[in-house]
Amino acid sequence: MKRIFLLGPILFTTVITTLTIIKYDFLLGLGWHPLNDPTFDWPSGLALGKYGFVMTATFIISGLLIAALALRLKADLKPAATSQAGSLLLALSGLALASLAFTTDPTIRDTPATWHGILHDLSFVLLGLTLFPAMIVLGFAFRTDSYWKTLSLYTWLTLAFAIPAFILKGAAFYVFLFSILLWMEILAWRLGNSQKTRTV
Repeated sequence: MKRIFLLGPILFTTVITTLTIIKYDFLLGLGWHPLNDPTFDWPSGLALGKYGFVMTATFIISGLLIAALALRLKADLKPAATSQAGSLLLALSGLALASLAFTTDPTIRDTPATWHGILHDLSFVLLGLTLFPAMIVLGFAFRTDSYWKTLSLYTWLTLAFAIPAFILKGAAFYVFLFSILLWMEILAWRLGNSQKTRTV
């Protein structure tokens, strides 16, 4: 059970890669382009059309796994304001990811925005407002714990690398997504190997 947290980033990466290949022509029809405009209705647009339910389920499962990881991390870290706040923010980011299951509206459309499309957009905003601060605060929390200390600088470097890639958009968005998912995978792996976690 300790290794179940590893599945979140792996599941998300596997599903969006597979669905992107399968639904390549569909995504192009939405206005997406893998290099010129990779963030145009992607990856949210994968929840539209055929096999859309797979992406919807992936948002929910991956988000809940991240939230669960955050709660387990809270129990593993030394009790402090930074560990409490960082874990809470990470848990909220997981719930925000799960909330992306509210189906997005296609950007190019002739109809008004739907309630679920609005909730999807709000969830995306909430994801950014919780994940980035979580990484900042957890970096401080890691510094005070001998087991997690080496992950402190890596967390901040990941954030420093990911934010410009996110802002630049374009093909750089893949860099942003990969760096964040890799950070979460390493976080889950370290948590699974933690001696304190083993004794819980």
